[in-house]
Amino acid sequence: MALGKVTRRRFLVRSAIPAIAAGIGIGVPRLNAVAQAASSVSIVPASGPGAVPVTLNVNGTEHAMRIEPRVTLLDALREQLGLTGTKKGCDQGQCGACTVLVDGRRVNACLTLAIAAEGKKVTTVEGLASDGKLHPVQAAFLEYDAFQCGYCTPGQICSAVGLIAEGRTRSDAEIREFMSGNICRCGAYTNIVAAVKAAAGHA
Repeated sequence: MALGKVTRRRFLVRSAIPAIAAGIGIGVPRLNAVAQAASSVSIVPASGPGAVPVTLNVNGTEHAMRIEPRVTLLDALREQLGLTGTKKGCDQGQCGACTVLVDGRRVNACLTLAIAAEGKKVTTVEGLASDGKLHPVQAAFLEYDAFQCGYCTPGQICSAVGLIAEGRTRSDAEIREFMSGNICRCGAYTNIVAAVKAAAGHA
């Protein structure tokens, strides 16, 4: 059954139908007329605004595309641009696997609309390396073995890059606190903290 656009009036009318039907069953004339009115309420199929033009600056490159306004930045990166380094984990902003940088700030791409990133600079894990050389955080994650399965690693790395830029590396406790939005199912937290400290120059 197609989804419909439900107004408050239609909701109340539809909700009353069971009671109306019961009244008809015991012979209440006025409810009979109400039932006929309720059955005549039309359902208008829901429709979105359709695709709109959007230009995203991702890793220094402009990408022009047409997407629906409801498309998240995560889905635009993965499905439209093929940048699958950004992972889809919980899709609810809880695990941090989808963390990217927007104008240098950490965001959950699964909770950010793609159109909201227009006119801003988006950096994914694929855009951190430069001239064939790993970003210091990427190199530190390798050196300190700060991952196991690696699924959360792109988000961890992007979050760590933002964390260092914010100056949130004055202690292990501070690093843990401001990296707490990134969950590692494998429990590599000790090595992640060590890698962040090394990349920040505090090792």
